[in-house]
Amino acid sequence: MKRKRTDRLAACRQFYAKMVAAGGGQLRDDLERAFEIVPREYFLGRGPWLAVSSMSDTQVITPTDDPIHVYQNVLFALDREKRINNGEPFLHGQLLGALAPARGNVVLHIGCGTGYYTAILADLVGPSGKVVGYEIEPALGHHAIENLKPWDNVEVRIASGVDADLPRCDVIYVNAGATRPVASWLNALNKGGKLVFPLAGEGPGVSLLVGKPLYVTDQIRVQGSLTARVIGFCGFVPCRDAFDPAEAANVTKAFYSSELRKARSLVRNDEPDDNAVLIGKGWWLSK
Repeated sequence: MKRKRTDRLAACRQFYAKMVAAGGGQLRDDLERAFEIVPREYFLGRGPWLAVSSMSDTQVITPTDDPIHVYQNVLFALDREKRINNGEPFLHGQLLGALAPARGNVVLHIGCGTGYYTAILADLVGPSGKVVGYEIEPALGHHAIENLKPWDNVEVRIASGVDADLPRCDVIYVNAGATRPVASWLNALNKGGKLVFPLAGEGPGVSLLVGKPLYVTDQIRVQGSLTARVIGFCGFVPCRDAFDPAEAANVTKAFYSSELRKARSLVRNDEPDDNAVLIGKGWWLSK
């Protein structure tokens, strides 16, 4: 009976991994492997687990503690009161595919929760890479430290990831909604580095992929610009140190216009031109 349950779980994990990785583009095979071998239930605590609908916020407890229940595209609550969840795997598969961390990369994971997607990142960058996870909620951060002990290439810091002294890195993956591209994130990126973060408004937001050019042209040097494009819609818990209501209102206005999806670059100055689709303090998105 135990063997049958194990076989069912393995088959369920395999199917789940294929579905999660389907939107991962060129990273699809690596994502499929990572999502198949990293046990999601290990990062959710003891079952039964509280499943949360991203559409209606309906909450349903799994009927048993059988881990087969967690291998579907569903949120699972990590902290009910603070509305912090282990996010939708299909969304993360899409975002990680766009981010495309490579073997040997140094990755910062901002808002790592209890460490599930940190472990996925650790598998993607391999033993020669490193992942530094930041979690501002102490209880979640301590769980992440314990959960991630089997991964030698991971370090967890119980601290805000909005910090002026972040380590240099190749990739930054943010899992909390920010109303601006935080300067310390952009400054931490190496040449050719990439950042994905939820650009958050008062309601729904977008996932923004930002890239630091490998080669600096005269125009880039003058404007301080980076590549930028919207990946799709998303919703994340607000980033405590990077969420401003006035900025959120501007993001929402841009979200409901047809212009935001035309963004092609992020310019770091206070001189927006007619190509601006969203203007912030010291930065703007240009089409």
